[in-house]
Amino acid sequence: MKTILHFIKPYKKLCLFTILFIIFDILGALYIPTITADMINIGVGSKDINYIIQKGIIMLGATILSGIGALVGSYLASKLASNIGRDIRNALYKKSLEFSHFDFKQFGTGSMITRTLNDVNVIQQSVVWCLQMVIPVPIMCISGITMAFMIDKIMGFLLIGITLIILVAAFFITRKASTIFAKLQKFLDRMNVILRENITGVRVIRAFNKEPYEKERMKKSFEDYAESAIKANRLFAGLDSLAFLAINLCIVAILWIGGNRVGAGFMEIGDITAVTEYAILILYYLIMAQMVIILLPRAGICIERIKEVLTSEPEIHDGKRKIVTANKDNPDIISFKNMTFRFADADEDTLYNLKFTCKRGQTTAIIGSTGSGKSTIAKLIMRFHDATRGSILLNGQDIRNISQKDLRDHIAYVPQQAWLFSGTIADNLRYGNEDATEGEMYHALEVAQASFVENLEDGLNAKVAQGGTNFSGGQKQRLSIARALVKKADIYIFDDSFSALDFKTDAALRKALAKETKDSAVLIIAQRINTILNADQIIVLDNGKVVGMGTHKELMESCTVYQEIAKSQLKGDVENVKEKK
Repeated sequence: MKTILHFIKPYKKLCLFTILFIIFDILGALYIPTITADMINIGVGSKDINYIIQKGIIMLGATILSGIGALVGSYLASKLASNIGRDIRNALYKKSLEFSHFDFKQFGTGSMITRTLNDVNVIQQSVVWCLQMVIPVPIMCISGITMAFMIDKIMGFLLIGITLIILVAAFFITRKASTIFAKLQKFLDRMNVILRENITGVRVIRAFNKEPYEKERMKKSFEDYAESAIKANRLFAGLDSLAFLAINLCIVAILWIGGNRVGAGFMEIGDITAVTEYAILILYYLIMAQMVIILLPRAGICIERIKEVLTSEPEIHDGKRKIVTANKDNPDIISFKNMTFRFADADEDTLYNLKFTCKRGQTTAIIGSTGSGKSTIAKLIMRFHDATRGSILLNGQDIRNISQKDLRDHIAYVPQQAWLFSGTIADNLRYGNEDATEGEMYHALEVAQASFVENLEDGLNAKVAQGGTNFSGGQKQRLSIARALVKKADIYIFDDSFSALDFKTDAALRKALAKETKDSAVLIIAQRINTILNADQIIVLDNGKVVGMGTHKELMESCTVYQEIAKSQLKGDVENVKEKK
């Protein structure tokens, strides 16, 4: 409850006005039966047409005012719910930006999408329904029963009895609904995950002829969700039947008891009409409130799921220092100081006691077997993870003491899997520098060997599909490299970013890159040894440990692991391989 109140608090005035207009609608609706009773008892009884017309005009005015109250109240309720939904989504998105890879694993990507979209929608609907259907119930019940007592005490007690019966039934139905909706949200999460996997991995599914298996897996998730949804619908069906039964029994009771009371001289005929309308209004709001209350456990579960995200403590805490200034006398850009790293859910260290420095104007390369921890080093520099022991320094400052924004402002990163955003090529290039000119972008494209952009009909304004699926793997890599070059950073990190390039393009790119990044540090994480032959410093990793460090020539003489990599990749006698110039 505190979670939703936190998001309602900024809209206290809007919430107050919404409730006032809804109350205005209720009072108008309750006043109309009173007018009807007077028209029947006085106007019809005395055949006073003028009185009937006067009351009819008053009734019309009350109906119009009640309608205005309902219309404005509905609009304000929708506006309030939309604002709350927007704020919750913004809060979830902002929180997700603080999450590390490990944090995301705790919730799951599919679940995060479900929470941000479906769960918030459920909360928005619940806010509207509560304002329009639940909050008016006490006012409607108290006012309607009070007016019934003013007409006849027996009628008042009759309405109290029916109201209590409905409330008791609602209590038991709501308890049962809570369990069902908890399962429903979990099944929705699972369905979202499987559907997402099937859509994104459709080529792999087809390649391995796993369509029947995935079809059955998807069918099972649909069936589980449908089974829970059917149980929920049964509750609604039962409630619907109970509602009509209660209304009909109530009307029969009012007519039978009311008829006897009229015969005994305690009531008039018009009073029966008024009490009947009070009962129908009370029961209508009670039944609608029950339908909403059945859904409230689902909303409560959604709020708890959102609260889990918003109250979770991120693995990575932002530093407080805002400015990182480079010391021109000190060429060291990135320094690893006895750095050891272990994943939170792992039993062993992934990287152990790393000690090396990336200097300005030099290229540092990291090579090693698959799973040796190469890409993890890039993620540690970006603070997607934090060192378990030791430290990583940027311009002499521990990166844990620097705000993540300022840290990443100094880094240009090309990920292992090139990713482009939907929009245009220019939009993607300006991701690194919003103020980049066309000249700067074309220069970056030239360095990245992405000259194919000039041959496109729309050039920089050419459309990019989500993920860059309308470009080849090599084209996406070159565009990602150009995006990093547009940024003008202190350190450029290329995480196996040349793997989709042919050897000729790779060589031309590295030659152009050396000139472009002469005032920055360059860190290349590579699988291909040809990519790093000219690096100023090559670090060889094996099972998370540095087993060699030096130039290609030095490592060919001193590092067994590096020699084995070279033998597997370089043709001919590796002992005679010369360092390329």
